[in-house]
Amino acid sequence: MRMSATRIGAVGAAAASYPVEYQRIYVWELPVRLYHWINALAIVALCVTGYLIGAPMRAFYAGEAYQQYWFGWVRFIHFAAGFVYVFVTLGRLYWAFVGNKYSRWKVYLPLKRWQQKEIVDVITGDVLQVKHGPMTTGHNAMAGFSYFVTFLAFIFQTFTGFALYAGMSNAWFPRLFVWIVPLMGGDASVRFWHHLFLWFFVAFAVVHIYLSFYHDYIEGRGTISAIVGGWKFGQTREKHDH
Repeated sequence: MRMSATRIGAVGAAAASYPVEYQRIYVWELPVRLYHWINALAIVALCVTGYLIGAPMRAFYAGEAYQQYWFGWVRFIHFAAGFVYVFVTLGRLYWAFVGNKYSRWKVYLPLKRWQQKEIVDVITGDVLQVKHGPMTTGHNAMAGFSYFVTFLAFIFQTFTGFALYAGMSNAWFPRLFVWIVPLMGGDASVRFWHHLFLWFFVAFAVVHIYLSFYHDYIEGRGTISAIVGGWKFGQTREKHDH
């Protein structure tokens, strides 16, 4: 912690000693910001209701049957949030091909050497607290790749979630995933893995929020406000893409 505080102070001193001109850069377009906040709410709803479905709390126990329909609302909110998450993410996938350079699919796959080096730099700075690497206007390579991994986890949750839902629904969309249950060894196995992956999203949310505030403090370029208004600040001589 002492090393981190010293490094933070050094960054601040350097910024004060060598002032540079900054310009506003429109990074996150409106569809990206809407996707972020809608899915953030959906993830919170899914995690809370998913936990309750997996481990109902006796604090909600009621003596009369009509007083126990709270669990029905929990399941309804879970299913509704799941549909919202899926279809909003499909919209985000579309925007990954038509949006600006900061939201394109290429930023999520570390296919180029500079992206792989940037991942090492970010790990060195954010995890090992050794040094702060070069600042990136959009997502750095590590963040982009972590979102790609999260997208894979989302696919897994979608398939297993709708597979479980198919057992209690005659709707055509959930029935598309009914084959998942025998493939994974039965309903209990699917339910176990679906519940286990819930904690991946909880951990991701905690780390994501922490690093957002961390980079906002260290870099001072509007990391937090950018996801609300879309604008960040960059040096006038900064190279905004690679």
